[in-house]
Amino acid sequence: MAGKPKLHYTKGRGKMESIRWLLAAAGVEFEEEFIETKEDLEKLRNDGVLLFQQVPMVEMDGMRMVQTRAILSYIAAKYNLYGKDLKERAWIDMYVEGTTDLMGMIMYLPFQPADTKEKNLALIIERATTRYFPVYEKALKDHGQDYLVGNKLSWADVHLLEAILMAEECKPDVLSAFPLLQAFKGRISNIPTIKKFLQPGSQRKPPTDEKFVAVVRKIFNI
Repeated sequence: MAGKPKLHYTKGRGKMESIRWLLAAAGVEFEEEFIETKEDLEKLRNDGVLLFQQVPMVEMDGMRMVQTRAILSYIAAKYNLYGKDLKERAWIDMYVEGTTDLMGMIMYLPFQPADTKEKNLALIIERATTRYFPVYEKALKDHGQDYLVGNKLSWADVHLLEAILMAEECKPDVLSAFPLLQAFKGRISNIPTIKKFLQPGSQRKPPTDEKFVAVVRKIFNI
């Protein structure tokens, strides 16, 4: 019996959070080894286990995987969350890339100078409501199914729910003009494995605060 995947990252969301989400949605239990100091990161680098000297890194199936996209693709394919054919996979990839762009903007907001935060927050809301969420609202309308691709849960659905919840942390009523996305959020949030991950006490990480920003800056020299 293979051991649980082991995730190497800081105690915050960052690029690992989508990996946590996808494993949790697939019902896979995982362990975490936290990088809490600059020395912890240097040890991983010196041990030669980081292919490009970067985290996230996931130990799984006898591999030490790095690069967020590669890790997510592997998990999606392994746990049947990556569509039934190449065309479905292409749609999943496109939808995932869109939510990745939006989440990237939100992820970096706490690290930006105070004098630009308000402007960047406004840009995030504007992009979410005019560039990204309209695409998913239309996809659900045109597709007429409960999920974005095919008629079963995929990586695209999990990623979109994560993005929605992150956007709602920025502006609670961000979905007010998107009734199908509101319904989608309710449906996907109630899938048992995801519902469990959304409960207090799970391995889901809280929003990034100033204290955590300081820790990250110290570890990564930024």
